[in-house]
Amino acid sequence: MKSRYPLHQNGTVSEWDARLRISSELTMFLPVSRRQEWQRVTTDGTSTLGHHVESLGIPLTEVGPMLAEGRGVPPSYLLAPGDVVEVGPVPRPQPLPDEPRFLLDVHLGTLARRLRLLGIDAAYHNDMDDPALVVQANEERRVLLTQDRGLLRRRALWLGAYVRGSRPADQLRDLLQRFAPPLRPWTRCTACNGELEPVAKQEVEPLLEAGTQRTYDVYGRCERCGQVYWRGAHSDHLEKIISQARAWTS
Repeated sequence: MKSRYPLHQNGTVSEWDARLRISSELTMFLPVSRRQEWQRVTTDGTSTLGHHVESLGIPLTEVGPMLAEGRGVPPSYLLAPGDVVEVGPVPRPQPLPDEPRFLLDVHLGTLARRLRLLGIDAAYHNDMDDPALVVQANEERRVLLTQDRGLLRRRALWLGAYVRGSRPADQLRDLLQRFAPPLRPWTRCTACNGELEPVAKQEVEPLLEAGTQRTYDVYGRCERCGQVYWRGAHSDHLEKIISQARAWTS
């Protein structure tokens, strides 16, 4: 008869062991020395499934359905000896109660600007510490975006997400595919996240260089900070970002 308990590395079986089968999408969070599908954990009668998953290095913000013997169980489930649990990733697109609004930590400034270019509400500060980020995310019901797993494990945080990728393009693709926010390009200020409104050329002419005045006639202005925008020479590069984003979400 096959034992229901996992084997230790030395071939022995402990009656206090349980096994977690980690989805391939989540193994990136495991230590390199333990980066494998099956994980053995020792139960103690008090630790929850969520505690064991986080102890492996996986933020619960990245975890979706968890199944014990085919039955869905929550992070608060008390793991018992002999349990075998399938740990899956968060579904994509991830459902949210309202249209996604984001807050990005200090290391994701370029991603914040690209989200704003697409018309996505993305708050960002380059000098805000972790406790303040959690407070703002909770007060404004924003999803906190970060690559800091410790930040995602803060109990007070209502919702966060780990941003995958080292390049801004990869990070943007990850976020768009995870949350599927509606795209409204050219409607937000990339500097402050305020909304843009059309403005007559004569109203902003004193702020423009002579060459800009001669070349362009259509302008927008941020209702929050007053920054003036027009489709300048740099717009081809920005249009490529927008086109790529639309392809990722189509």
